[in-house]
Amino acid sequence: MLHTLAIANYRSVRRAHLRLEQLNLITGANGSGKSNLYRALRFLTEVARGRATLALAREGGLPSVLWAGPETVSRGIKQGRIPIQGGPRRNEVALRLGFASDTFGYAIDFGLPAPVPGTMFTQDPEIKRESLWHGDKWHPRRALVDRIGPVVRGRDEDGHWQVLKQHLPAYDSMLTEVADPVRAPEVLMARDTLRAWRFYDHFRCDADAPARAPHVGVRTPVLSNDGHDLAAAWRTVMEIGDAQGLADAVDDAFPGATVHVHAADGRFELLFEQPGLLRPLRQSEWSDGTLRYLLLVTALKTPRPPPLMVFNEPEMSLHPDLLPALGRLMCRYAEDHPLWVVSHARELTEALLADERTHDIRLEKTFSETCVVGQTPLSEAPWAWPARGK
Repeated sequence: MLHTLAIANYRSVRRAHLRLEQLNLITGANGSGKSNLYRALRFLTEVARGRATLALAREGGLPSVLWAGPETVSRGIKQGRIPIQGGPRRNEVALRLGFASDTFGYAIDFGLPAPVPGTMFTQDPEIKRESLWHGDKWHPRRALVDRIGPVVRGRDEDGHWQVLKQHLPAYDSMLTEVADPVRAPEVLMARDTLRAWRFYDHFRCDADAPARAPHVGVRTPVLSNDGHDLAAAWRTVMEIGDAQGLADAVDDAFPGATVHVHAADGRFELLFEQPGLLRPLRQSEWSDGTLRYLLLVTALKTPRPPPLMVFNEPEMSLHPDLLPALGRLMCRYAEDHPLWVVSHARELTEALLADERTHDIRLEKTFSETCVVGQTPLSEAPWAWPARGK
């Protein structure tokens, strides 16, 4: 289970060492930085897929992603006695992301490239340091695989360092280039774990949404991000997963209603039956809220749960009356599997907080910096960043 998320200099997050639990609820006002925590998690998966540079480019490049405020916020600034202003930079330009789980910890450090005559790629981010270690907090003695610049080292069976790669390009992560099941099995495990994190942040519900059209039915244990395979995923849960849980989730939100899969010429479609209707409604006829709710139910009832499931503002298009049922479903999912929910809908957050296991991470902006309400240095997760060149 993921139990620590660490971020430094990413957008509005200048510094964050977050403790995580099985069920994490991220709340806060608009603009408080909820989406930035979500983006940081997604960015880690892009690193594991070898798309870190492209992901940063989509966000405007490293300079656009870096924390834009001063390196430090003095007491005078906090008290309003002096204006917010920068000064001579004391530390290197660094975007750092990391996490710790039950099995390992990982950190990556991006910086600006050294000047190279003749090149126009002066803003390409370079990976200055990467490390994979055992335990909660990084320490040189706990390191399993370590990358400094282009050199990657790993420990052999006797605990001695051996060079795994000497000339790793500055834009490639060791997670994609050194994932060797024999020489570096820890890297392979970390890469596959990150790639398996599952994110749902935007199900289209408009008239032309992929989820409204019939689709060729193949076994689908994992619902796609756009929901085009909704009917096939629903049927897969019915055959190899928690079919009763599906029925209960529908009845909880729509008492007396049932959902069936209709197959014609190999194409699957869901039919929604509700008391008072003379015929079932096809997916193309559903309201936006009904479609979104059933997409979320299908995602949560997957027969192949990921190491981490993340929902970003799942309440969109849902009537407030549906949110308590969604919250109860999420709590049941989190009984056995890690879950991360970003939301600002009162009805959903209240339903989640009714479960005493829910870890409430409330964010606020202080001098444009995202902070966790009530968090102190003593309540932070233990964390240390690997230093560059050491």
